[in-house]
Amino acid sequence: MSSNLWIRQIHRWLSIAFTLAVIANIVAMTLQVPATWIGFLALVPLIPLLVTGLYLFALPYLGRRRNA
Repeated sequence: MSSNLWIRQIHRWLSIAFTLAVIANIVAMTLQVPATWIGFLALVPLIPLLVTGLYLFALPYLGRRRNA
């Protein structure tokens, strides 16, 4: 499997983890649970999600530059 496919797969799984963390944060806020760490829980998958997303965004532009 090529590295681009691995990065796409990792990006998909990170987006699922981020979505679950946001849902947990919303549930905790609704129940008025004063746990600050739940709010920071969404940051754990968000940072690598940002990196993989920026890489996937730049991929077509990098491909054009190589072909030119």
